[in-house]
Amino acid sequence: MPYQKKQKVNKIDAVFEGGGVKGSALVGAVAYTESLGYTFENLAGTSAGAIMASLLAAGYKAQEIKKILDALDYKLFKDLSLKGQVPLFGPLLSLLFEKGIYVGNFFENWLRKLLKAKGVRTFGDLIIDEYKNDERFKYKLQVIASDISRGRLLVLPTDVKDFGINPDKLDIAFAVRMSMGIPYFFQPVFVKGKGAPSYVVDGGILSNYPVWLLDDGTDNPPWPTIGYKLVEPDEGKPHKINGPISMLSALFDTMGEAHDARYIKDIDFMRTIPIPTLGVHTTDFNLSQKTKDDLYNSGFEAAQKFFDTWSFDRYKKKFLEDLLAHRTEKLWKK
Repeated sequence: MPYQKKQKVNKIDAVFEGGGVKGSALVGAVAYTESLGYTFENLAGTSAGAIMASLLAAGYKAQEIKKILDALDYKLFKDLSLKGQVPLFGPLLSLLFEKGIYVGNFFENWLRKLLKAKGVRTFGDLIIDEYKNDERFKYKLQVIASDISRGRLLVLPTDVKDFGINPDKLDIAFAVRMSMGIPYFFQPVFVKGKGAPSYVVDGGILSNYPVWLLDDGTDNPPWPTIGYKLVEPDEGKPHKINGPISMLSALFDTMGEAHDARYIKDIDFMRTIPIPTLGVHTTDFNLSQKTKDDLYNSGFEAAQKFFDTWSFDRYKKKFLEDLLAHRTEKLWKK
């Protein structure tokens, strides 16, 4: 049966792309989604998308999150260590000795306080009882991070088992802090456990839009996965590189975009809400209230446009056609 606006309640899974301070655009898209009666079953995200997913998983609604972000001074996220506060040379000292300019403690404590207000602290608080024996869908929330010591993508909380840590006990705010650790901007998270320790940074360098993560592997899923993707006005165009800062920015963007562009198929774009970000930069921590409102409205309008034509039945039909075409191609090659 197709998903339609007239139905009171519809389950969906949601995957949110990372985008730094552009999270208000995701809130707007979620607000419209909620207005149609959709409820979120499983949630996943990277960086800013992980923040959005964690708040929704804890029980926040879009309008609550909007009020939180509207009241937030993003500049507070730029917390310097003692070395970083040294006049003139502080940021350079932080880069050389701490591998990042800002500590990230303010963000982690800010998110932990918000989650605590909903009675949520660890991933064990977000176990879906129906799937408690299914490792892939056991937790209502999953976030993406990048282990640069071992050179691999981390899906949290499950992959912390490799460090000898119980996924149920993993602190959600700590996991999201890992996911949003923009290289050089924030200090990497040092994770200790069995074996060699690792430096963990922003999941966006390996997969900024992990829309594949919540697929159940069948051609007839019981409800859809919808992706919320932040689209830059110059996406796909050459990066302008004028110095070391612009080069680092281009490097970070390329790492995330190139991986996802390679692996996202046409069928994934059918379930993607493309949200214009109005030229706002990932690390523009001086956002005005007007810019926050503009981003919110951009997300709201993008979701409205998407759901006006969305059909779960049509998506499943296309998925099945692609699957059969792929199997036929493999048979011909044999």
